[in-house]
Amino acid sequence: MDWSEGSPCLPRLPQLCLPGRGFLLKMLFLLLFCRYVQARCRILRCNSEYVASTLPLRAPGRRAAHCLALRAYARCTRHTARTCRGDLAFHLAVHGIEDLMTQHNCSKEGPSPAPRPPRPPGSGSPDLCNYEKAFAHKRGQPPTYQHCATFGDPHIRTFGDDFHTCRAEGSWPLLDNHYLFAQATNSPVAKGSNATATSKITIIFKNMKECIDQKVYQAEADNLPAAFVDGSVNGGERPGGDSLSILERAPGQHVEIRAAYIGTTIAVRRAGKQLSFSIRVAKEVAGSFTEEQDLQLCVGGCPPSQRISRHHGCCGHSTIAAEKARRLCKENLPVEDVYFHSCVFDVVASGDSNFTLMARGALEDAKLFHPDAKKLHLFQRDAARQVATSSFLCLTLATILVFAWEV
Repeated sequence: MDWSEGSPCLPRLPQLCLPGRGFLLKMLFLLLFCRYVQARCRILRCNSEYVASTLPLRAPGRRAAHCLALRAYARCTRHTARTCRGDLAFHLAVHGIEDLMTQHNCSKEGPSPAPRPPRPPGSGSPDLCNYEKAFAHKRGQPPTYQHCATFGDPHIRTFGDDFHTCRAEGSWPLLDNHYLFAQATNSPVAKGSNATATSKITIIFKNMKECIDQKVYQAEADNLPAAFVDGSVNGGERPGGDSLSILERAPGQHVEIRAAYIGTTIAVRRAGKQLSFSIRVAKEVAGSFTEEQDLQLCVGGCPPSQRISRHHGCCGHSTIAAEKARRLCKENLPVEDVYFHSCVFDVVASGDSNFTLMARGALEDAKLFHPDAKKLHLFQRDAARQVATSSFLCLTLATILVFAWEV
């Protein structure tokens, strides 16, 4: 047997050579990509929903109900078709639906039940409209919470404790998940300035059949109501309606909205012509969104193109000097953390001392809402370290990829 040391070829099969490292890396990348695409295919969820909906329909004479279930099944497969084109189970389900519709003499056109929104974890347990009790009953431990806030220029503190100062003029989603939608509308703080402040906040508590009707809350720079848009102060007439409520902490200045059914508390504050938003939300509720709901400032912060430095080119035509702004902010924020530096930035940029109240209110909310007291104060060096670490990781990854493809 002639098998020289280091030869990539198999013995006695000279035509079959082991591929080089470059080929193997490409194949590994392709396999990982295929696993990613397959993971996005949700045909098994469609299958299980159809089976669950037809379990009570085993008795004869339920053709109409079967047809409703089949049309819902078909709609589910259509929604996931783009990511399931190469999945055998998907194609079997599509053909199976056609056969079943023929068997039950169903029309493809017609009504189908509306898709059911996902329920929060523990929804099958006691105290259905009390998230903490339901979660503890199911998991044997309290839920984990996250905190996000936007205030001032605006500045965003994300669920991951990243801190950005954003230009972000116009309307931007803070949250967008299965249970909750929150949006901030930002306007320039002064003519000729790149800095902006939140002038309108819209919050939608989505319909949850077991607990609340859909409710919309809206605050504007000149109006901080203590009621939802429809005039109510709770979640409606359903048995769990009181699990959503509004409390007026300070008339015209501070409103707190409690949504016990999803483990969420929101504070909205107003000072001068600016609004701020702070939230404490159960981690699983905050993470209950799809890939299409990818733009959320509380999750990813403001896009890089919308970020501005708190040290350069902020101030336009300011009427307050930096030293005076530091004195004003120091009165309300004795610790020189990012809240203090954001306050100085805002006061200098706008010439409006009301921004000191916004920063102080955001810090007070963080004291109540942040799950880890040790992470309450963020400092400039922490933000710089985050940026440097992120840049180093990106550079390292790029170098590895370039080397791999050149092999």
